Amino acid sequence: MTENCDLTEVYKSLLAAFGPQNWWPAKGPEEMIIGALLTQNTTWENVEKALINLRLDHRLSFSAISTTPLSALQKLIKPSGYFRQKSERLKALADAIIEAGGLNQLKEKTTPDLRTWFLALKGVGPETADSILLYAFKRPSFVIDAYTLRIGKRHQWLPATANYDKAQSYFTNQLQADPAIFNEFHALLVQIGKNFCRPQNPVCKNCPLLNYLVPDQNQFQSHKGSP
Repeated sequence: MTENCDLTEVYKSLLAAFGPQNWWPAKGPEEMIIGALLTQNTTWENVEKALINLRLDHRLSFSAISTTPLSALQKLIKPSGYFRQKSERLKALADAIIEAGGLNQLKEKTTPDLRTWFLALKGVGPETADSILLYAFKRPSFVIDAYTLRIGKRHQWLPATANYDKAQSYFTNQLQADPAIFNEFHALLVQIGKNFCRPQNPVCKNCPLLNYLVPDQNQFQSHKGSP
């Protein structure tokens, strides 16, 4: 594991390479939270189709989702996959937020309490909860996804056995607790994961993070891939 990697410099390098990513692509916190649940185990392109369906049917709100029959909701969000399971969880999420007094009331909670509240909901894991905290509530809660774990382990910033919590602590402890930085950094790492640090045949040659790869020839060759 590399102890002296400067994540602030990594962040600056990625920002220079890709520019601002303008995440999360949603029209307000309500749409963002709905999208965060729908994006589980699917691509954002599929989520967008489901969100369009909800918007066109005037169902893109917690109040509308709460009163929509499950069968109708399933048809609307079908493009996002696992639509039966997601429809139940989406209604439960909407009901819980309404019962809690809405987003304005939830904003009064401390960040740890807000995270605990969302994690208590069925179908909301750490990645979804942290996404909601960061993008909907503007809280400094760093999001760890499969891209971040893969990049961190390949560059040996993280041990091979690192889990979500350990990875989150690593990023949080090194960076300024600024939601804007956490937002942008996460989005930039997604770009690296999608375009360079792939699960198979990673493209290291032109990767903006090439200079941050551990200078071990054998390790480099194992991840070099094709340019």
